[in-house]
Amino acid sequence: MRPASAPELASPHGGRLREASRRYGIALDQWLDLSTGVNPVAWPVPPLPLSCWQRLPEEDDGLEIAAAQYYGSEMLLPVAGSQAALQALPWLRPHGAVGVVGPSYAEHAAAWLRAGHHVEDVEPGTIDSLLPALDALVLVNPNNPTGERYPIGQLLAWHRQLAARGGWLVVDEAFIDATPAESLVTHAGMRGLIVLRSLGKFFGLAGARVGFVFADAALRGRLAHLLGPWAVSGPARAVAMLALGDHTWQATQRQRLPQQAEALRALLARHGLPPTGCNALFQWVRTEHAAEIAHTLAHQGVLVRRFDYPESLRFGLPPDAAGLARLDLALGRAVAVLSLA
Repeated sequence: MRPASAPELASPHGGRLREASRRYGIALDQWLDLSTGVNPVAWPVPPLPLSCWQRLPEEDDGLEIAAAQYYGSEMLLPVAGSQAALQALPWLRPHGAVGVVGPSYAEHAAAWLRAGHHVEDVEPGTIDSLLPALDALVLVNPNNPTGERYPIGQLLAWHRQLAARGGWLVVDEAFIDATPAESLVTHAGMRGLIVLRSLGKFFGLAGARVGFVFADAALRGRLAHLLGPWAVSGPARAVAMLALGDHTWQATQRQRLPQQAEALRALLARHGLPPTGCNALFQWVRTEHAAEIAHTLAHQGVLVRRFDYPESLRFGLPPDAAGLARLDLALGRAVAVLSLA
């Protein structure tokens, strides 16, 4: 366990396509963006009624009902993406020792640091030994970018230890929708257990900024007070309600995504880049040549997510067979450049 450091927290997000376009001189519509881990086959948003743009959002519009049916729990609070929740939650606890399991989504550690907590970077294999010294444990399941998964029984055991002394277990499940049986949401309501969900990844609706916090009623009330009224816009609520209710589309994606993930894994392995970890929406490759590969791919209009700690690349799913073929060609050139260096 070691204190989280500033350089690790400053890592840029994926999806910075305009910045890449300016840097490499390639038009926006010419890129293959694999940097975000967002489903490239997004839920098809229909035209929305004018009323959702004209009227203030209303809590009795059906979103909470649709979300409770989809997730299997009524212990929820809609928020403007799980990002809004993870930024606000640290302000609802007294200052303490917070373990953030890494490497992972850097915004978690950054949010707890901003709120004045002592933040420790925790490796997965050390959680049991370090848990007695922590007031809160924060992890992503499945993890981003490593793809590591934590069994429900293990998570509940950690929660019991923390909750016994007033601690929190915060679990970010942004990438779990493809395997919903692994979710902790049905255990929501137990004091000290907080689960974050999002429509950004599986549904491909990152721009809508819709997420949910699952927690006990008292904590949800405090969080709602902190975030204020109309946390989620009317159009975003309307889209989320429809997407959560489209069971046919969801079932199709749960069949399609593993197949696409396997095709991407096989392609990377053929180029000498076997994934170290994975999820239905991305493949993670540890390589000391991460910077060179990412740069060479970008020169060909292919954007991937690079990490400095550890040196690695995350590849999101190409949208179709043509995108996979384009990545195949670009990786061939990137590996050839490395071979000549």
